[in-house]
Amino acid sequence: MTFPGTSGTQTRPAASRIDWVDYAKGICIVMVVMMHSVLGVEAAAGQTGFMHALVAFAKPFRMPDFFLISGLFLSVVMDRDWRTYLDRKVVHFAYFYVLWVTIQFGLKAPGFAAESGWAHVGYLYLESFVEPFGTLWFIYLLPVFFVVTKLTRRIPPIVIFTLAALLESAHVATGWTVIDEFCARFVYFFAGYWLATYVFALSDRARSRPALAMIGLVVWALINGALVELGYSERPLISLALGMAGACAIIVAGTLLAHMRWLDFLRYCGEHSIVIYLAFFLPMAATRTLLLKTGVIPDIGTVSLIVTVAGVAGALLIWRAALAVHANFLFERPAAFWIAPKKPGAVLQAAE
Repeated sequence: MTFPGTSGTQTRPAASRIDWVDYAKGICIVMVVMMHSVLGVEAAAGQTGFMHALVAFAKPFRMPDFFLISGLFLSVVMDRDWRTYLDRKVVHFAYFYVLWVTIQFGLKAPGFAAESGWAHVGYLYLESFVEPFGTLWFIYLLPVFFVVTKLTRRIPPIVIFTLAALLESAHVATGWTVIDEFCARFVYFFAGYWLATYVFALSDRARSRPALAMIGLVVWALINGALVELGYSERPLISLALGMAGACAIIVAGTLLAHMRWLDFLRYCGEHSIVIYLAFFLPMAATRTLLLKTGVIPDIGTVSLIVTVAGVAGALLIWRAALAVHANFLFERPAAFWIAPKKPGAVLQAAE
């Protein structure tokens, strides 16, 4: 692992999965699906339910933690040649973005056409390669982060981190997702890359002192919840502090869950987080429409909870069905779309 300000090598095996990382990713992806599910249900119903408070509580740290974890193992591949690096970190995500934005447009095109005509549908599709479409902005932005980090690797990390922190604190709002989300999220991705050693040290300490870790989580939850409730969570510097603190909290929570072997479904979700991210929109939207139109469940909070579960479970079912009918290309990048050779005996690179 590269230490901040120094050079070094990764001391943890890159090929093996680390349990707490999967738990932390699982927590994050469930929170992402929850956010889209709850806000979608509430917007369609015109009212809020009990799930709204949980979504608001998670907002300060939901995406910061996802991006921080995405940068954790970057030092392992940073020294690869540009061709291999671009293949693994750019072409990989570009393949899934193009594929799934096309799938989403195919499903939504009739509705778009009914509103503004088929010509506008074509315009919207082309625009999605400049302005990320819907829920797919995360995998659009990741390659940008990977490239920027490699291009700036000769600059002292403290300089990059400071600039990134200033950009987050500026709360840039241009209306263009790439710029706005880059400014808001890059500091967390870079922190995961640069401070990875300390992240692993935090996990190790939480595992060795679980009681103290639990106390820390309670204190964090009270502070985070209070600042959200008071409306201070999105103020400059406070948002950055809550993002970093929340990311650390999820890492600690993931470590404790892994240590106790509790809620194993979260680990499974973390192992397949990008699979869920790519496919959850379809079961989520279908379940929301069905429940709201039938009115079989009157409570909006309960509807939101069911839609969340359906989004996560439905995405995993779509993945398993795709593998069963040999439609692996939906979640595994075919060899034809590699621009750098694979290692001998390597399997097709999956979405994760």
